[in-house]
Amino acid sequence: MNLRALVTGGSRGIGAAAAIRLARQGYAVALSYRSNRQQAEETAAEVERIGCRAVVLQGDLADAQQARDMVREAAEALGGLNALVNNAGYVQRVSWEEVSLDDWNRMMQVGLTAPFVCAQATVPYMKEAGFGRIVNVSSLRALTGSAHGVHYAASKAGLLGVTRSLAAALAPHRITVNAVCPGYTATDINREVLERNPEKISAQVPLGRAAEANEIGAVIAFLCSEGAAYITGETISANGGIHMR
Repeated sequence: MNLRALVTGGSRGIGAAAAIRLARQGYAVALSYRSNRQQAEETAAEVERIGCRAVVLQGDLADAQQARDMVREAAEALGGLNALVNNAGYVQRVSWEEVSLDDWNRMMQVGLTAPFVCAQATVPYMKEAGFGRIVNVSSLRALTGSAHGVHYAASKAGLLGVTRSLAAALAPHRITVNAVCPGYTATDINREVLERNPEKISAQVPLGRAAEANEIGAVIAFLCSEGAAYITGETISANGGIHMR
């Protein structure tokens, strides 16, 4: 089977790690990015060093039409799609009183609407292939809430509802849909927080450290594998055991 995946936000962090892990499983990979082409091309080069094809696509997922176009371009470049990793997102750390309506709407567009739109556009290719994997990258904050990012937590919690709903709808087509909720992860987007409060954060995590992006990428890649064929509608928490405390 030809394995072909689109990873949104694939230029760095968890997205890049997932793309590289998928390539090691034999996936050709399309990587989307919004602004940092250099990082996207570096990740694509690593995918190609593994021996798989890589395509780099630019777009702003806050625009639903750009999201649809990105899926179409990925499918045309790779000859179809049978995996989608909805990873693109961003963090805005502000109190709930400071969240403007524009802030709220953009967060929902990128973190919740775009994954749904990308899934709608990708599923026809998966049905044609007779095999499909959708992995939505949510967050620990979907489960705990966030005092400094209510709109972020809300979008990530909504993504869990989308995951379960699509899993039920797509199961007859051999398409699985799952979510991953990373905890503290050592990526560029979290670097400032991790460097400012390392002892406090480590004390919250039974494993005593933040995750590496590669560790989250491994969970995503497993959910896209043949070995995960009987897992759907699930939320996998990869947080070092933080919920045990």
